[in-house]
Amino acid sequence: MNDDRSEGRPDDPGHGDRREQQERAAHRRRRSDGHPDPERLRYFTHGDGAPRSGGRHGPRAIPPQDPGAARRNPPGRRGNPPAAGSPWSPPGADDGRRPSPPPATPPPRSAPPAPPAQGRGPVDSGPVQQSATPHEPRPEQRVRPPHAYDPAPSHDPPGLFSDSGRDEYDRRQTDARERSAQAEAPVGASTGRDRGPLPARDRSPKRSAAAERRRRRRRVVISIAVVFMVVLIGGIGYAGLRVVGFFGADDKDFTNTAGTADVIVQIPQDATLTKFGEILTENDVVASVNAFTTAAGGEPISAGFYKLRTEIPASTAVAMMTNTENRVGRVVIPEGLQLDTKEGIDGKTTPGIFARVAEATTVDLNGEESGVTVEELAQAAATATPQELGVPSWATDAVTALTGDHRRIEGLIAPTSWEAIDPSQTPVQMLNYLISRSASLFAQWGLPESGTSASNLTPYQTLVTASVVEREVNRAEDYPKVARVIVNRLGDDQALQMDSTVNYTSAIQNIDVAGDDFTAATKWNTYQQKGLPPTPIGAVGQPALQASLDPPAGNWLYFVSVDQQGTTLFTEDFEQHKRNRQQACDNGVLKTNCG
Repeated sequence: MNDDRSEGRPDDPGHGDRREQQERAAHRRRRSDGHPDPERLRYFTHGDGAPRSGGRHGPRAIPPQDPGAARRNPPGRRGNPPAAGSPWSPPGADDGRRPSPPPATPPPRSAPPAPPAQGRGPVDSGPVQQSATPHEPRPEQRVRPPHAYDPAPSHDPPGLFSDSGRDEYDRRQTDARERSAQAEAPVGASTGRDRGPLPARDRSPKRSAAAERRRRRRRVVISIAVVFMVVLIGGIGYAGLRVVGFFGADDKDFTNTAGTADVIVQIPQDATLTKFGEILTENDVVASVNAFTTAAGGEPISAGFYKLRTEIPASTAVAMMTNTENRVGRVVIPEGLQLDTKEGIDGKTTPGIFARVAEATTVDLNGEESGVTVEELAQAAATATPQELGVPSWATDAVTALTGDHRRIEGLIAPTSWEAIDPSQTPVQMLNYLISRSASLFAQWGLPESGTSASNLTPYQTLVTASVVEREVNRAEDYPKVARVIVNRLGDDQALQMDSTVNYTSAIQNIDVAGDDFTAATKWNTYQQKGLPPTPIGAVGQPALQASLDPPAGNWLYFVSVDQQGTTLFTEDFEQHKRNRQQACDNGVLKTNCG
């Protein structure tokens, strides 16, 4: 094993020549000029940091050397003892006593020792104990730098090993920890381990200001959100408690059942009883919402327009609103109804759509009558543009072709219960309301807005066909077969010859057409004109419309109702049709052309 100590051994052939030894010594001196290697130093100390005493492996503190010693005792010369009084004189050379080692140089300033590394003791742990057995110094080891580290067992350490660079580093670290503790740690707070707290992290002023602004913005946003939620919840709670009467709802009520004046009040669709009460209170009909809701007692009341009296008791208001006589603008249009009023063969008069709308919207308010008339409605239907009347695009051409004739809008008003025709509107506005809403209703029933249906008919032609179907038979189950007869005759270029189309222009409606009606020169007389009439001949309901959209397959060309219950027979053979017609004559349904 070679422990690199050839410098302190006598020259022999096994350790090279003098020059090689000098080069190795110079290399060790250069290495010792820097800081000692902690790992190497650890090898020569105990686990607790204390130097090993005696032996070959303890650390050595090199005392200052006499520059002249090298000249007086050149390397390699043996047996030349050092001068008297030299610190390297052997025992007994001067006065028989071992010379005292020179005192170690104190550090520049007092500083606590650096914290020991885990697993080994501090480098400077106290004075180094001298070995009990002195070693004779060797000539080649006398000239050394002051702080060189020499593991050679040539002498005992004369004093402490001092590292000025390490002392300065420890001093700076201690000052930094003290400044950090004073700036960061609160009064009385523990600094952690014995070595003190770590230096505080550098905080940029810009970064701290930005963080403060973000915190301030978050506080503002949170405050606004909290205030909004409090206001919202408080408002909802207040409204609910007010409705249920927690705050002492107003229960006052009027007592005069006759009231003071007439007023028209509109109730919107899907309105609650509370909304009813609010509207009536705003129009001065009742004194309070609570009085009305209490009087209504949950009784259902329809939406729409009502003619009421102001300042009446809540119970009186409820009674008037549940009576249809006080409804304004409510019109019920049955299937097949025509625009004009017609008289039947039985002497009964059937009011037309114009008459019903005029009656529903005409109202006497405090002695003054307001509303529209039949003539005003007919004039608006004949002269207003299709756009003003709300005519759908699929019917615009047909309506435009009959400008000046009020019957051009026949069939465009759907049969249903119209609950809210505003009596304050003009005739054009009323017709626009009815026609535009009817177009939406037809679309819901399946009428396309363009193209052709399964029966190869346009939307308007389908509507015309459905109106004829509606007027020809009384039973809905016969609608599809009647529609098939019309489609088959149109396909064969055969005249429809429908009595209902002749009756459309007749002054008196009669299912048994006779006389001049067969020869009347009108556009609606299908005995004289081939194809469909120019307009529908009545209000078209959903069953007839759907039957005309897709009639069933069949070869029928003729049909006739044979009894008063409306039984209808269909056939494709004309001879069979004549026999079926005779059956109708026998049952008293027909009188014309009976055998």
